[in-house]
Amino acid sequence: MARIRLDRLSVLLLDDNRNMLKLMQEILRALGIRNVICATDAAEAFREMRIAAIDLVIVDWEMTPLSGIEFVKLIRTAKDSPNVFVPVIMLTAHTQLTHVVEARDVGANEFLAKPVSPKSVYRRILAVLDRPRKFVRTKSYFGPDRRRRNLPFKGPPKRQDDAPAAPSEDSGLTEGEIERLLQG
Repeated sequence: MARIRLDRLSVLLLDDNRNMLKLMQEILRALGIRNVICATDAAEAFREMRIAAIDLVIVDWEMTPLSGIEFVKLIRTAKDSPNVFVPVIMLTAHTQLTHVVEARDVGANEFLAKPVSPKSVYRRILAVLDRPRKFVRTKSYFGPDRRRRNLPFKGPPKRQDDAPAAPSEDSGLTEGEIERLLQG
């Protein structure tokens, strides 16, 4: 693992809940991150991305008027996006499989489940910075390669058939289950 200087990172934190924004800001500062730029809506966050060189974005899923999902789509696909390659961690209490897959499919690099802990935040930051994935562009997707491991391919080219059986969509996933799902 490479030595990552967290104190040199510039993190954009986007959440319309000021209490969660404050909590996340304190966690990031406790981890040694000194430059934390906070925004409470997507328009403000997009403006901040144009002004400052952002190394990492942490965005909450549930916001108005633009959701975290819509903000990630904007980062990845807007013609005027300041940085389509910026690593993005999606933060949410919605841990259903459909949410994890949707965040991945719009271009989020990682998924962080609430309630958060300093350890879980640190692990997700290391995952995006220490093990960056190449970006992929297809007709319907632009973002980090959704495959986490480089396993030799065997069988017909149908990734859905290769995936392990998924838990019920209504059940919330634990942090470990999310990590294992994203590993596959």
